[in-house]
Amino acid sequence: MPTISFTEFAQRADYSLLDSLHGDPQATADGRDHRPRQVFSGHYVPVTPTPIPAPELVAYSPTLFRDLGLGDGLARDEDFLRLFSGDITVAREPMRPYGWATGYALSIYGTEYIQQCPFKTGNGYGDGRAISIFEGLFNGKRWEMQLKGGGPTPYCRGADGRAVLRSSVREFLAQEFMHALGVPTSRSLTLVMSRAETVRRPWYSANSRSFDPDILVDNPAAITTRVAPSFLRVGQLELFARRARSQAHPGALNELQMIVQHLIERNYRPEIDSALEFSDQVVELARLFRARLTALVAHWIRVGFCQGNFNSDNCAAGGFTLDYGPFGFCELFDPRFQPWTGGGEHFCFLNQPLAAEANFEMFWAAIRLLLEDNPQARSRLDQIRDGFAGVMQQELEAMWASKLGLGSYDTAMVNDLVNELLQLMALSKADYTIFFRKLSAIPAALPADRPAGIPEHLSNLKESFYLASSEQLDGQWSQWLQRWCHPITSCGDPSGRSAAMQRTNPKITWREWLIAPAYEQAALGDFSQIHDLQAVFSHPYDEPSQEVEAKYDRLKPREFFNAGGVSHYSCSS
Repeated sequence: MPTISFTEFAQRADYSLLDSLHGDPQATADGRDHRPRQVFSGHYVPVTPTPIPAPELVAYSPTLFRDLGLGDGLARDEDFLRLFSGDITVAREPMRPYGWATGYALSIYGTEYIQQCPFKTGNGYGDGRAISIFEGLFNGKRWEMQLKGGGPTPYCRGADGRAVLRSSVREFLAQEFMHALGVPTSRSLTLVMSRAETVRRPWYSANSRSFDPDILVDNPAAITTRVAPSFLRVGQLELFARRARSQAHPGALNELQMIVQHLIERNYRPEIDSALEFSDQVVELARLFRARLTALVAHWIRVGFCQGNFNSDNCAAGGFTLDYGPFGFCELFDPRFQPWTGGGEHFCFLNQPLAAEANFEMFWAAIRLLLEDNPQARSRLDQIRDGFAGVMQQELEAMWASKLGLGSYDTAMVNDLVNELLQLMALSKADYTIFFRKLSAIPAALPADRPAGIPEHLSNLKESFYLASSEQLDGQWSQWLQRWCHPITSCGDPSGRSAAMQRTNPKITWREWLIAPAYEQAALGDFSQIHDLQAVFSHPYDEPSQEVEAKYDRLKPREFFNAGGVSHYSCSS
């Protein structure tokens, strides 16, 4: 039976993090801890969220509600809505009357930073406006629920701890879209807004072509609730490793071991035998995280996703997508696609495997401290680190083979086809999603025409090009298609090959110029476009109706190129 009342929901509470890890010894007892300050030890700070006034339910995820065993009516329960708009006074036993925020370290491509910390010590980095308020068991699985925009915490760096409706709509929709795409990700439970509280942020004026925001705008305050098995980040392990290395306090190494043990329990226990020696569990943790992280990044490239700011503090130690701030999806293919104005080429679309390797390096360095007395385990751990690039390459090759329909593939052949294909896509300014979906239809048409149909197939593919083709470029495309078709036709069952490609290459993608109107209308109280996007994004591989296809499966209009807030945007949220 689904959970249909708030009382039943409260009974699901089970706080493994609060019960098994150390709280900040300098924290207040009641969680009223909202001013910026240094946090020197402990795994979390108890903190109460700050409710938004007159909350309105914008949307909830029926898919996640079903996964958690929650009845749809619960989304409109008054206490449920109050809780997920930041009013934790509705908590009832066995719930806790406060939430918690966590600290982490910052590193970028393996370089440690402390300069952006307001105290210049690194003791001020952490969840500035993300407050976990619930942890519990649902259908036998443990989930943590975290408010994004729930008000200030000690890690807030002097800001207001709020999130604007714009960024909240994006995160809410993106998480469930990624789930529907089959990409491991945090999930979206609810999205609420307040017209009684606005938040001022830098943004772009109408029709702006500015690279950076050029005006200040007021936007309704909003809170989105994201859900995950845990919100442990590589940056958290890194924080405790830094403290252990510097002997910041007598219990620093123990706190590192405790959080690694907690990570194993929360995210890896079914795959790691609890009877193993702890050193062996640590080594196995590294191997499993490497497998998840490399597979995750291959998924990102498969669907055209660019995280935009893949630092260690934005890298979930559980191996799923976390932090939908400066993200974007590639439309016009560019290997250097980067939607965030502050991201730089090092975090661009096809550099994400390198960013992942840098994050794994920080993960490896942190847990290696726990193996000081076990040279054999350290050697095995080092081998896992050394093998990262090779495993990443294998994942990428398998992903590209899947996108191209080459089930039983030759590595050299795939690499040659992919390298030439990406060059041709860049020259033709191809739309990443439309191109691969049109390519997916070709195998089913091959038995009747073999190479004779190449011109017709090329004509169909050219519908995904933003740039008019040339005779020379057409010739290059024809040669590539013939080379690609040969292994396709020799493998048998071309219709099945097309179907498999269509399960890999989505029909629908995220197009920022279609998202912006949804959050703009929501600010005026019209949530219909958000609900429409939820419906469209829930089945991204299916062939849509003609009406849906005409609206969502088309090239980016010219006016949105170089448009501030659409083709590029700051992280102001």
